[in-house]
Amino acid sequence: MDLNKWSSIISRLCFVVAFALFVVGIVDWATSLFGSRIVTSYMPGRLIEFGVMFLIPVVTVLLREIREELRKPK
Repeated sequence: MDLNKWSSIISRLCFVVAFALFVVGIVDWATSLFGSRIVTSYMPGRLIEFGVMFLIPVVTVLLREIREELRKPK
């Protein structure tokens, strides 16, 4: 497998993990308004921060792909 395929797979995996952490953080925040918590080890804002950390490789791969497209001769 070439590097583009691996980076695409890793980028998609990181996006799914980031989205899941974001959803869990929002749901945990909403349930904490009613006095219950889903994830007791982390605060909802911290889960969203972890999700953002997983988005950094996604943005990096997208920017690299844009740069490669712009460098192609027309």
